[in-house]
Amino acid sequence: MLLLPMIFSRDYIGYLAHRTVKFLIDAKMITTTDVKVTEQRVHQALLDEIALEDRINEEVRVILEAYSEEMRKSGAQYAEMFKKVKAELVRKYKAVL
Repeated sequence: MLLLPMIFSRDYIGYLAHRTVKFLIDAKMITTTDVKVTEQRVHQALLDEIALEDRINEEVRVILEAYSEEMRKSGAQYAEMFKKVKAELVRKYKAVL
């Protein structure tokens, strides 16, 4: 089971998937013979993307924990280092966040 420690609830992500598919169909950007299946696929894609960011954030925390003593000695700011390390991991994984 996928845990979602994020700011969006599963219900809201389902709502976003529904509204996105409706918008794309109404705008004639996509066609589908099964709207529910399309909504489910969009819903899963949204969950996957959010989960990816959560995994990257967790990896950043682990990396920074390993360097916490060096950061303390050098006076590095945690928030600044978090952004830098996260940007590197995003590039490494070729993620779009």
